[in-house]
Amino acid sequence: MSAAYEPVEMTRSQRFHVLGVAFLGWLFAGLQIALFVLIHRPAMIGLLAPGQAINEQSVAQWFAWYQAAFLIGAASGGWIFGVLGDRIGRTRSLGLSVLCYSLFTGACYLARSPGELLVLRFLACHGIGGAWPNTVALVAEAWPSASRPLLAGVLGTAANVGQVLMGVLGIGFAVTADAWRWTFLVGAAPALIGIWCLIGVPESVRWQKAQRVPTKSPGGPLRELFQPPLRSRTLIGILLGSIPVIGTAANAQWIVPWTDQVQAQQRSLDPTPSATAADKQAPAASASRPKADPKSKARTMISRSGGAIFGSFLGGLLANWLGRRFAYFLISLLSLIVSSWIFGWLNPLHPWFLWASFTLGVVGTTYFGWLPLYLPELFPTRVRAAGTGISFNTGRAVAAVVVLGTGLIVQWFGGNYARIGWWTGMIYAAGMVIILMAPKTSTSELQD
Repeated sequence: MSAAYEPVEMTRSQRFHVLGVAFLGWLFAGLQIALFVLIHRPAMIGLLAPGQAINEQSVAQWFAWYQAAFLIGAASGGWIFGVLGDRIGRTRSLGLSVLCYSLFTGACYLARSPGELLVLRFLACHGIGGAWPNTVALVAEAWPSASRPLLAGVLGTAANVGQVLMGVLGIGFAVTADAWRWTFLVGAAPALIGIWCLIGVPESVRWQKAQRVPTKSPGGPLRELFQPPLRSRTLIGILLGSIPVIGTAANAQWIVPWTDQVQAQQRSLDPTPSATAADKQAPAASASRPKADPKSKARTMISRSGGAIFGSFLGGLLANWLGRRFAYFLISLLSLIVSSWIFGWLNPLHPWFLWASFTLGVVGTTYFGWLPLYLPELFPTRVRAAGTGISFNTGRAVAAVVVLGTGLIVQWFGGNYARIGWWTGMIYAAGMVIILMAPKTSTSELQD
């Protein structure tokens, strides 16, 4: 290829264009993650027990299944779309990821049973998993190295902004057993962003240049990542990505349905003060199916996700100031302390609960600003999207096993979310050990 076809470096406006689209793509992925956490309990009540008493153990078991579907689907999507990002380009793979999670979430509107909803959720989550490695690789390669700690934090906040947005919608438009399908129409809207990624977003210049160099790995990115010298880095990346994913899915996410459950139990003990006109007309039905305040779980989600915005923004900066490994160790230690405090000593009716949820959001998601800085440093350009995608999203498959095990524990604990949360919080202690084995990476330039 002649020099006339040499890819031209991005202009400042193109870099901001890339950052804006990547931020929105991951923001709406965060909204998708929060959507099912917010609607799960009312959706299961509407699908499993219309007009009947609620079986809390069954509702909690389905929550575990949906979390597992999300985690396994996102893990698979991270592998598929990560490899695509190295083969066909970051922007095209990101566009396909956004279309995947948007269109399949929209299709959930038509689901008639928990099983149908589970399958569609599983498919949609492939797009969620695929969005992350391509946004991270695209932004890391578009901007100078000096900007990466700050931009890692910016990307880390995106998903949490999406989760806060979903919580705000949940306050403005109540999510109840009779009104929850509207959320799927919101989840379908980002399809427009996916289309724009395919037709209007500039591609990574680093990736284009890498395509001009003969590959060192005839077997493709997957084979190279699981052979020396990259195999050890891939495995440690998987372990480091697993800790925050398990911590979020199997620990922190339980505070939202826990809030809904405790609110419903409180109402069943004292239904009179908050009784609605419909309850007064049908007191027997109200007694058999106590309704939680539909906005309480949204407030808990906003509190935790609002804290997460600050925490994830600080992740990249902390890693830059304190060092990659010490920052990860400190994040793990603080997450263990806060999780144990919430599930061991508080409950959703405690006056400090929302502040505690905010604190858990701050410390427990600082990982997600750390990971976009550290993981791209582990891999060269030719396998960066696949490497970061596999590192982060394989942790989701591990988390799925933990979540399904948690679903079984639900039966032993009789639907006691507090005991589940306390035990699953021990995962953060494992993070304190794993980071000691992580390699030191360059703090200046990415590998080519």
